[in-house]
Amino acid sequence: MSPKTRLYLVGAALAAAVAAIAGIVWYRAQPFTSARLLERLPADNALLLSVDFRELRRAGVLRLLDASPANQDPEYRTFVSKTGFNYQRDLDRVLAAFAPTGKFLLVEGRFDWPRLRAYAAEQGGACQGDLCRMQGSLPERRISFFPLRPGLMALAVSPDASAALRLATPAPGPPAVEPASPVWLSLPVAMLRSGDNLPAGTRMFAHSLGEAESVTLSFAPEGQRLAARLDVLCRTEIDAADSAIELARVTNLLRQLIARENATPNPADLSGVLSSGTFRSDGKRVHGYWPIQPSFVENLFGPPHP
Repeated sequence: MSPKTRLYLVGAALAAAVAAIAGIVWYRAQPFTSARLLERLPADNALLLSVDFRELRRAGVLRLLDASPANQDPEYRTFVSKTGFNYQRDLDRVLAAFAPTGKFLLVEGRFDWPRLRAYAAEQGGACQGDLCRMQGSLPERRISFFPLRPGLMALAVSPDASAALRLATPAPGPPAVEPASPVWLSLPVAMLRSGDNLPAGTRMFAHSLGEAESVTLSFAPEGQRLAARLDVLCRTEIDAADSAIELARVTNLLRQLIARENATPNPADLSGVLSSGTFRSDGKRVHGYWPIQPSFVENLFGPPHP
């Protein structure tokens, strides 16, 4: 090989290395959009949840949660005092997957990582490199977390003590589709079919969607109240039309049951919200809508009544 050829190959190798490093630096500098974060969550048979706390903070919704029992919980208050992290001030966005293998969260906000590491150690855990592990309240609740970036935490609660590492790279399979709403959740169809872990009063509605291909609920401010919207993808247009009719039938049945008790729907409780629903089909999709009054949110997250 001639000196000129060798010099050319060395130069080409250096250029390729510089380009690769520049590509990595560029990639890491790109913002973690919700779509990019969703690629990391295990979506198979999982309930996916997204909450944009920045938008809720701007809309004044977080003020309704000030009196939440969770916010007054002694363990939470201890966590805030020792780590300096308060969701009302420091939390910007959460994407979570509640999967059969555990709970996986990507949390965006402002973190004091040295204090978080110290808190893990104080709770009997340990940190190796960036990954911290600690025991949860039950033996199968093993908590692990690490920083994807200074303002982005990967966290998992799972029997696997290192489960958070699954969030370091995109998960296999197609990513979930992100609705344009500050709060949304994607429900696994298996959960709707079984009705397990669903709030009382919602199981009749869930059974109406048991044959759907995907079900998404989104919540957004609408004037002085919130609005919940349902988006269901069915296999056929006939299935969509049947589901819309069944949802309307169940809603009307709920209104009749309330009337038999000589009562009226109360917008401050779940029966009042559910009985206000309207539904329509559009091709293979079913769309639902429920207005949610501030009194319902206050009642949901406020202190228990004496």
